[in-house]
Amino acid sequence: MKNIKIQMNNISKVFETDEIETHALKDINVTIYEGDYISISGPSGCGKSTLLSILGLLDMPTKGEYYIEDQNVSSLSLDQAAEMRNSKIGFIFQSFNLIDELSVFDNVALPLRYQTKKVTKETITNRVNECLSLVGMSHRARHKPNQLSGGQQQRIAIARALVANPAILLVDEPTGNLDSNSGDQVMDVLEKLNEQGTTICMVTHDPRYADMAKIQLKLLDGAILTTPTLQEAI
Repeated sequence: MKNIKIQMNNISKVFETDEIETHALKDINVTIYEGDYISISGPSGCGKSTLLSILGLLDMPTKGEYYIEDQNVSSLSLDQAAEMRNSKIGFIFQSFNLIDELSVFDNVALPLRYQTKKVTKETITNRVNECLSLVGMSHRARHKPNQLSGGQQQRIAIARALVANPAILLVDEPTGNLDSNSGDQVMDVLEKLNEQGTTICMVTHDPRYADMAKIQLKLLDGAILTTPTLQEAI
């Protein structure tokens, strides 16, 4: 039996204003095992971004329980959520979110330097170099992000997401700002990482890329249309 990395039980999210309640998520149940590759897709407004925000501890559910590696994170304080996010979750965004003033090496090293537990310089160097090698970008370590193509920048963003050994990679439309060739190359990198054991949960609107995942979840009006059985997830 594989280890459970993520467990969501009856997660709902309601956004309230003075005049209206919007039920963005309705009783979501998701189990993500070590080594899974899951895609989340659906039409605009179906709840994909809200689900990813809760998975990434950028927002909290209105009700339900959320566990990361057996720890209940459903009602953490902002500081606790930030600490858990930095140590357990790797983010990959479509906009890369790299800092142009820093070298590729220093961009990748950022999550380690912001960890609560102090990491030695030697450990940072070794881990950053290892992650750059994983995405085929070791030769660009001293470059600045604005000296790289979009596809290369996304590879750097993947390396940064990996550097702290997160429990899971959360991937938000990773090819949204790339041409089709660069997008295919980035997806190839993600597929290879998953083959090596990295656990990935990806939001995408592209059916070709959604189908690359081992498990596909489809959302509509805040609810999951297809839920993998335990046997399918193992």
